[in-house]
Amino acid sequence: MPIFTISKEALVGTAALGAAFAAGVIIGKKRAPWHFGTRKEQKAFYKKGDPLIDYMLKHSMREHPVLKKLRRRTMEEPEGINMICCDQSQFMANLAKLICAKKVLEIGVFTGYNTLNMALALPDDGKVVGCEVNNDYINIGKPFWKQAGVEHKIDVRIKPAVETLDELLAAGEAGTYDFAFIDADKKSYIEYYEKCLRLVRKGGIIAIDNVFWKRKVLKPGKNDIECQTIQHLNEKILRDVRVNISMITMADGVTLAFKL
Repeated sequence: MPIFTISKEALVGTAALGAAFAAGVIIGKKRAPWHFGTRKEQKAFYKKGDPLIDYMLKHSMREHPVLKKLRRRTMEEPEGINMICCDQSQFMANLAKLICAKKVLEIGVFTGYNTLNMALALPDDGKVVGCEVNNDYINIGKPFWKQAGVEHKIDVRIKPAVETLDELLAAGEAGTYDFAFIDADKKSYIEYYEKCLRLVRKGGIIAIDNVFWKRKVLKPGKNDIECQTIQHLNEKILRDVRVNISMITMADGVTLAFKL
């Protein structure tokens, strides 16, 4: 199609998606000052000391000052390495902006780095509903949400995620969410996916983290239930006619499912 026949809106959207992808598709190699996946994940995809990674970090990351503070605070925790990779979070926030998201669902909040990133991306009347079972980690993030001025956009439910998802469905919220991010206990991934598919609107996005599961999906162990579940979900989504998909080599693998 000649470029002069494409609408201005389409050009803007395409450019924004391209910028978001460029910012997110490459993984950084160091834990500090940035967090870009575990060392095993980094070693699997990138050469040590790759100057291109340094270049990417210097030319693509636009981390809000409060996000930076929360990241550094999270890294003080023994489990801090479980935080979402910064490039991935930025990428998803850009996707949320691209589709003009107002309602976001996050399954697995941890200290809320990505929750904050999403809240910053939403309009003032937007909402991020988070599902988490550990209130201690949530309490780490809350002061930073307040400092960023977005605490009114964040609603975290401290209970098993399946219960929260069922409550949202029972409340008539099916088809009202624009974006969902799944990054919690892997054994429940298939159930999370199915419920998110009901809650997300047509044209909305479901992002699923850890779809490579430390490269173990290449050869799942007989007793590795988590890996087997992820493998089954990957195969399920591949054949799911309800969505269009992209699986990208970011962090520990991310699948984007676009609801039809």
